[in-house]
Formats: sequence, C-alpha cells, structure tokens
Amino acid sequence: MPDAIPISILILVKDEEEHLPKLLDTLDGFEDVVVFDSLSTDRTVEIAKDRGCRVYERPFDDWAAHQNWAMDHIEFKHRWVFYLDADERMTPELREEISAIAALETPPHVAYFCRRKNFLMGRWLKHAMSSGFVMRFFQPGHIRFTRKMSVQPVLDSPAGYLKEQFIHYHFSRGFQQWFEKHAWYAGLEAEEWDKAIRETPLSLGALFSLDGVRRQQALKRLSYHLPFRPFLKFLHMYVMKLGVLDGGPGFHCCCLMGVYEYMIGLRYRELKRRRAGLEI
Repeated sequence: MPDAIPISILILVKDEEEHLPKLLDTLDGFEDVVVFDSLSTDRTVEIAKDRGCRVYERPFDDWAAHQNWAMDHIEFKHRWVFYLDADERMTPELREEISAIAALETPPHVAYFCRRKNFLMGRWLKHAMSSGFVMRFFQPGHIRFTRKMSVQPVLDSPAGYLKEQFIHYHFSRGFQQWFEKHAWYAGLEAEEWDKAIRETPLSLGALFSLDGVRRQQALKRLSYHLPFRPFLKFLHMYVMKLGVLDGGPGFHCCCLMGVYEYMIGLRYRELKRRRAGLEI
C-alpha cells in the first residue's frame, strides 16, 4: 500500500449530500480529511463520517470568521492543509505537485495560491471565467483571513504559486440555488465594498505591482468607482476576456456575473440609504 500523503484536506460544507461524495472520490491517498460543517440538515455529516472523515461543526457567520475559526480550533494531523469546497475536485496532477512540496523539509514558501478550472453545462469556461489565483494550500500557523466575502489571506511571509489547477463546478446546485446564494453574498460584498470605499485609500501604485494577487485586489478596489458596473462586468468577461469563445455556457456565465454585480450595487445603495435614515 502506498504511503499516505502528508497533507490534511479541509472541506467546508453545508447540505452537500449530493456533491460531497463526488469530491471525496478524488481524494484517494489523503488519510486526514476534515469536513467542517455549517449545521447541515441533510445527510452530509453522516456521509462524511461513513467515509472516514473527521467532522467539526459550527454555525456559519462569514467567510473570514469561519475560516479563521478552523485555523484556531481544528487539529490537523499534518503541517500542510489543502482547502476545497464540495463542488470542487482534486486532480492527479495537482495531487502530485502539492505532495512534492509537502515532502520538502524546508519548502520555499509557507502558503501557495492555486488556480481552478470552472465548468458550466459540461464545458470548461476557459475564457469567461479564466481562473484567478485563490489561497488553498498553506500551513495553518502562518495564515489568517480577512473580508466577509471573497476572503483575502494575510501571511507572515510571501506566498508561492502552484502550476496545476483543481476543478470547480460553479453552478452544480442549479440556477435557483445560485440566485438564492448570490443574493445573500451580494449583501456581504456590499458591506465590504462600503468599508473599502470609506476606510481604504485607492493605491494606484498597486495597479502596476508585479505581484499578481496584489494587482488583482487593486483592480477590484478601483472598480468600485466605475459607473455601469454590471454592463462593464459583462463586457469585460464576454468580449475582453473572450468569453464568447466558450459558446452558450460562456454567454450564460457572463450574464449571470453581470447580474451579480447589479445585485451588489443595489445592496450597496440600500446600505447607504438605511445608514442615512432614508426609505428604500
């Protein structure tokens, strides 16, 4: 029998009885799989325990607080952790890359950003949702998370970048669930938007940073001031990023992300009016 991979897997879930088994099927060789459940009402926890996973439970409040709780309270068996959601899949190529890093006695970094391949209707959205880097592979003692939505890592040393990608079925729970979830996400994102505009100065220098993640964050901060954000979001994804080449699924994805930007803008305006004591 091959040696177990010296990496712990962290999976954040709520009501994922349909998708959790599909993710677990891609995790052969990882003997420490931790399922962090947000009080599911279906068979998610039962499935996790039946598959040999360790289970922790906590009510979800926001992404940063939830992930920081995991860093503080979960006792991972290994120095390295790779984080996944139930609608994501590990790949053999990524498993090999992170295993090689974990085997190093003195790795060059304590955390690594990773990219993902997003799918819709069986098609890889290679252009419409070309993958940005997200923090997924790290040593828990060296990382904290900020922001209620679209969390950002805070590290005590520079991060590295993985070459391989994991797979993400972004719309796997259906469009109705997508709209319901993103209506809630829009409220959290609007709060972060409002906080950034009022408290964080816009850094033009960061727009030209050699650090891709810092540059991406600066572009997002700049975008808060742009008019017609929903249309510009669609135009950016469908035309500038060539989402048109992803066919029908690419068009649907770009429309949905434009709608999401519109929802965030409405929630931001609602927040400002309520703070001023005005009716919606």
